[in-house]
Parts: sequence; structure tokens; C-alpha cells
Amino acid sequence: MCGIVGAVSNRNIVPVLVQGLQRLEYRGYDSCGVAVHADGGLKRARSTSRVSELAEQVALSHFEGHTGIAHTRWATHGAPAVHNAHPHFSHGPGADAANQPARVALVHNGIIENHDELRAALKAKGYVFSSQTDTEVISHLVDSLYDGDIFKAVKSAIAQLHGAYAIAVFHHNEPLRVIGARSGSPLILGVGNGGAETFLASDAMALAGVTDQIVYLEEGDLVDIRLGAYSIFDRDHQPVQREVKTVQAHSGAAELGPYRHYMQKEIFEQPRAIADTLDGVEAIVPELFGPLAKQTFADIDSVLILACGTSYYSGCTAKYWLESMAHIPTQVEVASEYRYRDSVPNPKTLVVTITQSGETADTLAALRHAQSLGMTQTLTICNVATSAMVRECKLAYITRAGVEIGVASTKAFTAQLAGLFLLTLALAKSRGHLSAEAEAKHIKSMRHLPVALQSVLALEPQIISWADDFARMENALFLGRGLHYPIAMEGALKLKEISYIHAEAYPAGELKHGPLALVTSAMPVVTVAPNDALLEKLKSNLHEVRARGGVLYVLADADSRIESGEGLHVIRMPEHYGALSPLLHVVPLQLLAYHTACARGTDVDKPRNLAKSVTVE
Repeated sequence: MCGIVGAVSNRNIVPVLVQGLQRLEYRGYDSCGVAVHADGGLKRARSTSRVSELAEQVALSHFEGHTGIAHTRWATHGAPAVHNAHPHFSHGPGADAANQPARVALVHNGIIENHDELRAALKAKGYVFSSQTDTEVISHLVDSLYDGDIFKAVKSAIAQLHGAYAIAVFHHNEPLRVIGARSGSPLILGVGNGGAETFLASDAMALAGVTDQIVYLEEGDLVDIRLGAYSIFDRDHQPVQREVKTVQAHSGAAELGPYRHYMQKEIFEQPRAIADTLDGVEAIVPELFGPLAKQTFADIDSVLILACGTSYYSGCTAKYWLESMAHIPTQVEVASEYRYRDSVPNPKTLVVTITQSGETADTLAALRHAQSLGMTQTLTICNVATSAMVRECKLAYITRAGVEIGVASTKAFTAQLAGLFLLTLALAKSRGHLSAEAEAKHIKSMRHLPVALQSVLALEPQIISWADDFARMENALFLGRGLHYPIAMEGALKLKEISYIHAEAYPAGELKHGPLALVTSAMPVVTVAPNDALLEKLKSNLHEVRARGGVLYVLADADSRIESGEGLHVIRMPEHYGALSPLLHVVPLQLLAYHTACARGTDVDKPRNLAKSVTVE
């Protein structure tokens, strides 16, 4: 979602700001903009096109400045339009204010819940609004409180804000100074050129190639950056020191190489992502999840998984593992729903959050709600070691999928499954349900996963032939049974996300309870059919589809005895993989969605209306 870059330097900072926005394009956006403190006053350029078009604007207007902020916006309040794009200016109060030089420039991630009340109060003071955004409210509020010190004005302004925000703001009267603040939305500080220049950003990726010296601001922090210096203040406005970390956010992660899209690249990076995620796992021990894990695992009697979107489906898969292998009751909740309903807290529950970014607003809020109910045994499966989620959970397993740029998650999902399978084994062992023989067998299977994934990726030509059929459709059904039902849901999500084909997933046994009414020759039915205990039941479901003229596309194991025929298309998986089968069966579904989207000509990496990291509720 929305991205921020800001800088104070003794060089022209505009190229760094624009490059930072380009690094953040993977998060999803529908407008972008940049503002600088120039000799003649504040200048800005905004666009509802791509950052490349903004870069052309900047070059044509000869933008230069030593102080600046930039932003990519994903619309919440107000349509995607230039007048709603960030940065927002405040020219002061009065009907003629728009004709006066701009005084405040501001960018904002998040949502201000009391913007209507603040807007009314500011209008009463004479401020005129040119946008429908909640962000413009903050810029005018800061201006109304300014008395010569922009830091004091921002400090007073944020005290009146209700909601989530990360902001960067500067004032015409104070060149070479930018103020940042965060509450409920991520913001980092970068220190570059030996301390001679300072940066703000919503993501370390924005500063790749500029600096690797990063400070992760804590919840409620305020930061005052100047030329060659910075000061940080906590939520109580007391000066604090935050650790400077060396973070390798390699710009190479944003290079496509031989691939057509980032999504394709990331699908093919999955063998390496799984190998890296499982690297160093020689035995199943609680300490894989942190030094406090052994005692924590001994103290729990159930598991609650909180997640959103693709991460939720990985949690649904883990429920099957945890209950069948670790024999521990497991509940999976959509994080955005969990804290808005009455639930029965159990302090002996292990609360497991799953998030690629570690900054997902709904999941963070759900975690905090669970903690407020007394459930303090917390663990996260996360891809970002420095994220808010990792800092706020007692235990963690860090997946090492690397930066994922395509909005539709692929390698992060399979890395999550790998981490959750390790958690299952660790809990099973701590509860006396994992023999030494079974442990050795599972470790051997996990080590073989990268090779097995390579074999599945070799099926791409066959998947492309399926995609040619799907590209002409507008609806699809996905079926699975047991722990492959969540994989069917993930396959349907991928198809709808990037090809815009309406797709639904069902447990195959539910066909006759309603979905069968939809089956026609124009409704392709994708079926995940591993050779497990449910295969014969699944075959009966396939006959139900064929008897009604439906066309089947089946991912079958080599020994499942399902043969291709009229209206029945079969792709055989290289091998049966038992409990780890979901990691293999999801890959053809990712490829199907990808190649269908390519055939339909959609924007694969940046699907409409979607953002990579959802940092607002």
C-alpha cells in the first residue's frame, strides 16, 4: 500500500526520491507525487500514471532541491485523481490562500478516523480544501498550529489525530528539515553518506542502493531530521536512541532478469525460497522459534491462527497438520473479523500470526486484541525480521523468501507453509507425538522439497495449454478435499486477483449441496487430486461434474489412476508428497493464474484495486 520517501541532503535529492518511489511500486498505487523545498518556494509534481511519467514531469520542470518528500498513493478517501494525490500543500487560511505560496508540504500513509470533525473545525478557521482526502486535513492542521517550529506543530497536530498514520512534513520557513511521525503504520529512518544525509521511508526497499543504515521507528515515535543530524522522540515526547541496523535491501531483488513479470520470477524462485527458509534445520527443536519456545510450548493447550488473504489460507492448511500430527485443537480466524466479535479467551492458547510483511494492519490489530484478552503466548510466521509483528510477538520463525514484488503472493505463501510445517513438528514433538523415526523422515522430505518443486515447475508448458482455455472463461470452480481444500481456495484467489475471472473454491464433498447447479461447459472445474485417503471420494465428485457436462482440469498424482478423456484434462504431478503435498500442488495453480492473466492481457504484477502490503484497516 501507500509508500513514503523523504530526504534532507546537501545534494539535489530529487533523483533519490523518484528512485525510491520506483522501488516502492511493487506495493501497489494509483497516483504518485513529489515535493521539494526549492529556492523559489515549495514545488510539486503529481500524476495518476506510473512513476515513470512523474519522472518525466520532474525532468521537464527542472525540479531540484535539498529537502523533499515523495509518495505513492492507494486511494482510500477520494478517487484516484491528481487533486487527491500526495504530497498535499497548505497555503494557509482564507479564500485567496490558493494564490499564495505554499507553506506546508505533507505525505501520509494510513487513515485518519476523525477527519470529518477536524475538517469542519479547519473550515471554520478559513481553510479551503481542494481534495477529498483525510491527508489534506493533516496538512492544514499542522499549518494552523505552526508558530515558527515545525516539530512543535506536528507534535501538537498528531495529538488530535485518531487512527493510523505515518507522515513526513516540511515547512517553507525551515529548509533542510523534515519531521516524521508514526502510529499504526510503518516508518523508517535512513542514515546515508557517512551521516551527511538523512532519509525517511515506509520501507527499507525505497532506500536500496542509497543507504543500508536503517533505524526502525517504534510505535508513537516522532523524528526530526536535518542536514547531517536527526533526533527521535518516543510517544511521551522523550528523546530516545534507536538502534541503527545494517539492512541489505538489495535493489537486485527488483530486477526481472529473464522473466516477463515479477510474479513469474517469484514463482520460479520458490525452490530457493524454501531451501533458504529451511536452511540450518538439522533437528526439530523448540528453539527454532526462539529461546522461550520450550516453556511456551509446554504451557499451551490450543492454537489460534490469525491472518488475512493468502496468509489465511496457509493457516487453514496448518490447521489440518496441527490437529492430525500434533493433536492440538486449532482455530483459524480471519484477522479483520476476529477483534470485532465476542470470543472466549484462553490464556493457554498459542496465538500464531501469519504475515508476509509483518506490518499488516488487520493482523497487528487482531494480535493486540488477543493480547488484551490475556492471551500473551504469541508467535509469528513472518518474512521480515525487523517488522512490527516480530517485535510484538514473543516467538517468531522468519521465512526467508526474499522481497516479493508481485502483488499476488507466491513464494511467500509456500515459505509460510514450510514454517508452519516446522511449527507442527515442533509442537508434535513437545507433546510426545513425533517419534525419532518420523522426525528423520520429515526432515528428509523437507530437504527434498526444492528438488521436488523444480520438477513441478517443469510442468509449465502443460499449464500454458490449460491457460489458453481459461482465458476465454469468466467463471471457474476449484475443488479440493482435506488439507488440499485451502490450496483450492488459494488457487481461486490467485485466478481472480490477476486475471479478473470470477473463481470460487469448495470442498469437493459440498458440490451436491449447491455449487453443482453452476456446472456447465462454460464453468471449468479445477480439482486438486493427490493420491491420499480421500481420493476415491474425490473421484465420485469428478463423476458428478462430468455427468452434468462440466469440463474438468485435474492435478493428479502419478499413481492416482485418473486418465484424460473427453472433458477431462489431467496433469500428472511428478510424485506424491504426503503431508507436504500442498506446497507442490499450489505451484501449478499459481502458474495457471499467471498464464491466464498473460493471455488476457492484464497487469499481472499490479492488479487493479489491489495493494501489496495492506497497512490500513
